[in-house]
Amino acid sequence: MPPLVMKIAPWALLVMSNVFMTFAWYGHLKGKPMALPVAILSSWLIALPEYMLAVPANRIGHNIYSTAELKVGQEMITLLVFTLFSYFYLGEAIKLSTIAGFALIVSGVAVVFYFR
Repeated sequence: MPPLVMKIAPWALLVMSNVFMTFAWYGHLKGKPMALPVAILSSWLIALPEYMLAVPANRIGHNIYSTAELKVGQEMITLLVFTLFSYFYLGEAIKLSTIAGFALIVSGVAVVFYFR
C-alpha cells in the first residue's frame, strides 16, 4: 500500500468499526423496548462486522502508529461517533458538560500524539 493509504486506512476502518459498535451498544435504546436476550443477541451480531474492521485497522495501523496512538485515536473517534449518534439517532441534546469532558479526553489524545 502507498504510504498515504497506510496512514489513513487505519482511521477510516476505525471510524466504520465505531459506527457498528455504537449501534451494537446503544441502538437498542431507541424505540420499542426489546427483551434483554434479544438486545444482547442483536448486539453481538452487529459487533461482528465491528471486529472485522477494527482488527485489520489495528494491524495496518501498527506499522506506523504505536498501540497507544491507535488506542487514543480510537477513543477520539468513539467520542465523535457517539456524539453524532446520540444527537441524530437518539435525539439527545449535547450538554456543555459533555463537551467539556470530551475536550479533556481530546487533550489527552493530543498529548500522546505530540510527545511521540
